[in-house]
Amino acid sequence: MRLSSLADYAVVLMAAAARHCGGVGRLNATLLAEETGVPLPTAQKLVSRLAAAGLLESARGTGGGFRLSRPPSAISLADVIEAVEGPIALTSCVSGTRDDCAIDGSCRVKPHWSVVNGAVRGALAGVSLASLSVLEQA
Repeated sequence: MRLSSLADYAVVLMAAAARHCGGVGRLNATLLAEETGVPLPTAQKLVSRLAAAGLLESARGTGGGFRLSRPPSAISLADVIEAVEGPIALTSCVSGTRDDCAIDGSCRVKPHWSVVNGAVRGALAGVSLASLSVLEQA
């Protein structure tokens, strides 16, 4: 299992935004791109997706930009990853799309995948941006 580079970059951007939480005004994609090394077009794309998912609040015009919609302790890695990649689903059995499974009707493991998927999602949900941004500074 591996996250896409977009999901990875989204986590990096959100952790940087969490470090700025409570600081001066609003952030912008240019500032975060410079701080993190994420290419600016990618940062702009991700800021839009994260705002659409309700993780960032944005404002246009003078003094515009964005900020976290909730405290960093209330935003998890699962939230960020799902904002970019959609629901966490390790297999097609869990996602509900069985189109590519040749053994769907006879699989004895299928009933257990939701438990495994829940454990992985739970682990990601247990890591907040607040804890990640503290670890990142160490």
